[in-house]
Amino acid sequence: MRKSAKKNIIYSILLLLVVFMVYLYRQNKETAVSTDTTHPKMVLSGKTMGTTYRIVYLDPGGRNFKKEIDSILVDFNQSLSTYIPDSELSRLNRYDSLVFESDYFYPVLQTSKEVFSITDGAFDPTIGPLVNAWGFGPDGPSLQDSLGVKQLLEQVGFENLDFNEKGVKKSNTDVYLDFSAIAKGYGADVVANFLKDMGIVDFLVEIGGELVGNGVNDKGELWKVGVSHPDEEGLANEIYSIVALENKGLATSGNYRNFYVKDGVKYSHTISPFTGYPVVHRLLSATVVADDCMVADAYATAFMVLGLNRAKEIQKSVEGIEIFLIFNDDQGQIQSYVSDGLAPFLTTVGAKEPK
Repeated sequence: MRKSAKKNIIYSILLLLVVFMVYLYRQNKETAVSTDTTHPKMVLSGKTMGTTYRIVYLDPGGRNFKKEIDSILVDFNQSLSTYIPDSELSRLNRYDSLVFESDYFYPVLQTSKEVFSITDGAFDPTIGPLVNAWGFGPDGPSLQDSLGVKQLLEQVGFENLDFNEKGVKKSNTDVYLDFSAIAKGYGADVVANFLKDMGIVDFLVEIGGELVGNGVNDKGELWKVGVSHPDEEGLANEIYSIVALENKGLATSGNYRNFYVKDGVKYSHTISPFTGYPVVHRLLSATVVADDCMVADAYATAFMVLGLNRAKEIQKSVEGIEIFLIFNDDQGQIQSYVSDGLAPFLTTVGAKEPK
């Protein structure tokens, strides 16, 4: 594996550990069974998408679905991974069209188009070439000057895709798709839907820090997850706030740990599809809660591109999404904002109350 690819895997795992601490996991081991024998608690874990997953669910039959879930995630990656040379996505990136073979490709394009439109292009999966060039893809940094940014921006634009339920075609053959900003959330939804199909009502699914919580835990309480303190050198157990999930998906995007410094300049992993450069603003992290995690994941990325004020404006105009934003004020002090619908489900720990 190339050194830069290993670096990105490490980034993903680190972001998992520190952007989202799953609050109740600290009381669990890798495998566990609750004391309530009528509803055994099953805990599964594994690797996928260059990161890890962890799933907790209550099942009267004590069934172990790890084999089935691993199989689902293999198929999911075979469709949407850019690291698998013969995946559906990799083949589309090499050529100008694709006839869908899986059930995963069309839904992710649909959601991407919706969020792309509502955010005026802030969420754009065709930003992949610039993400790679700035050093957050598989091959390390390759940009040399502003001319390189301008040339790559010509390849960016979700409007260059024409698709329906059967397939997709590119009007610009240089367009390169990368669903890394939405795939983990989508994968969590896919696993959650599988559990529902198996008759599981109470579960928490987490993939790379993106979560879906349904029903209650073995104590009869809503599943609770922690948002870590946005400090570059903060520890994984420094929790800023706790969010209770009531049949929702939750995703967070942040720039304060996935970055590198070169020649004294800090480069964050969030690249603006408008300028082609890493974003620079006061917003440190954006947590989004929605009916499904794929939507939450996409909006969290878009809000990190747009910044604090525009994130607030869009949340108020879009039905079904709630936000928790952590940012620096004019004096450089950490502050937070929570939308009205999320406020009853959020508890601040060791920080100022959200404003």
